[in-house]
Amino acid sequence: MEAVLAIAIGILTGSGVYLLLRPRTFQVIMGLTLISYAVNLFIFSMGRVKIDSEPVLVPGVAATLANTADPMPQALVLTAIVIGFAMTALFLVVLLTSRGLSGTDHVDGEEKKELAE
Repeated sequence: MEAVLAIAIGILTGSGVYLLLRPRTFQVIMGLTLISYAVNLFIFSMGRVKIDSEPVLVPGVAATLANTADPMPQALVLTAIVIGFAMTALFLVVLLTSRGLSGTDHVDGEEKKELAE
């Protein structure tokens, strides 16, 4: 399970970095979104991937981290998801405004001129 999670985090991070290096603004926004998903998975995995673990304290079971799931990474990821949605919405509004003002969605603000042959 840990290997699958590590591979998923690696693929999301690699895809996000690739999209961040693209010349179009929408691709950059999608790259930031993929990287934020990768960070969320990484934070969530810090709470140890445990199957059949109790999420809360149960009477008669010792209250140790070995017997329960850690709620802190779950709370951090939930907060990060909400902030990520707000960030993506703000970036999309900025993208649409920039495209309306400049007429292009290029990161530099201007299209590359094609070489005449």
